[in-house]
Amino acid sequence: MTRSKDRGPCVALPPQVPSSHSQGHQSTTCLLQAAPEDSKPHDELLQNDRIRIVPLTELQRLAVGPHILQYGVKVVFQAVHLLWKLMCRESAAYIFLQNPPGLPAIAVCWFVGCLCGSKLVIDWHNYGYSIMGLVHGPNHRLVLLAKWYEKLCGRLSHLNLCVTNAMREDLAENWGIKAVTVYDKPASFFKETPLDLQHQLFMKLGRTYSAFRASSEPSDPATERSAFTERDAGSGMVTRLHGRPALLVSSTSWTEDEDFSILLAALEKFEQLILDGESLPSLVCVITGKGPLKEYYSRLIGQKRFQHIQVCTPWLEAEDYPLLLGSADLGVCLHKSSSGLDLPMKVVDMFGCCLPVCAVTFQCLHELVKHEENGLVFKDSEELAAQLQMLFSKFPDPAGKLNQFRKNLQESKQLRWDESWKQTVLPLLMDMTPWSKD
Repeated sequence: MTRSKDRGPCVALPPQVPSSHSQGHQSTTCLLQAAPEDSKPHDELLQNDRIRIVPLTELQRLAVGPHILQYGVKVVFQAVHLLWKLMCRESAAYIFLQNPPGLPAIAVCWFVGCLCGSKLVIDWHNYGYSIMGLVHGPNHRLVLLAKWYEKLCGRLSHLNLCVTNAMREDLAENWGIKAVTVYDKPASFFKETPLDLQHQLFMKLGRTYSAFRASSEPSDPATERSAFTERDAGSGMVTRLHGRPALLVSSTSWTEDEDFSILLAALEKFEQLILDGESLPSLVCVITGKGPLKEYYSRLIGQKRFQHIQVCTPWLEAEDYPLLLGSADLGVCLHKSSSGLDLPMKVVDMFGCCLPVCAVTFQCLHELVKHEENGLVFKDSEELAAQLQMLFSKFPDPAGKLNQFRKNLQESKQLRWDESWKQTVLPLLMDMTPWSKD
């Protein structure tokens, strides 16, 4: 038995390509990418000869005219541009669309599917209208229009995937859409980083960011030293420095659904504990990512006068981000779902690196973060500060809670993205695919 049409899928993704989206099992995948010019996908995508990446142009918002007119022009441009890019490609067996953003992509992908005989698969990661509501308010006419559009067009797909059971139930009860829960899983390159690679990463980042540089020079000029590690000049062996700072990592798209003032307030409380004589390590806090609110929070960070905490906000290459997560001591997640129904992909990636996480709580977070098992859940800066104090007390303590969480993650034998895909999604696609005899 063979497929009657051996056509690969087409994948339409929002800005910043998730590293886990590397479909392409039997035939070529066309990956339409909207991303900043300096945003490079992971080498696993670039070096896969079954994946062709087609760049999409992002239209910056007009600086004149009413806001609704500016938004309308942008949507029309995106619709025409996406339609052109899809129609200029070889027709696909499936069109995968990650939502949000679904306006105007859902309607465009459905229309192209009708013309080319492609089946539309929507991967629901959140509701686009709920994200718009963070900026404009839930009752703004644009938000209400977006909700109506999303609800109407979302029913046009042949298959719906979603990231939580809570979202699956909401889609069924309130949208009349039957979906299958497919939890996000980390790609294979999200794993613990060997110590020698940690040292190489720290030395590389230290050339740009002072937080990674050693506070003192080694006695032997041939010895390499970072803020965390040291490579012996003779043996080449890498060791962790005694009295090193703890490395805390968070990643963000700097949008309204993440309140970094919570982390900054917790860091201030942590700093005060050190000044009061508590036995706690210095901290290097790395916040990665780009987004509209980065400049605002960078100004707030610049106003802090920390003595024992260094905060840096780098934009990392795709290959360096997993290495950083695999080198860190603790992850912090401030993602507070706009709908209360999605899960933060950053935590999935952190767990893939066996990195314990402190995460701000919301409705369905328990589907991913198990409190006191693989991390901790907090409500505000007071709780986060208390958790940092508890986790970093007597750091690094092999018998401490932080290492216990890491051990639990190491023993959990998590599924990887490709394994999850083959077990959950591939059978659904096979059921949708026409077959014919040789």
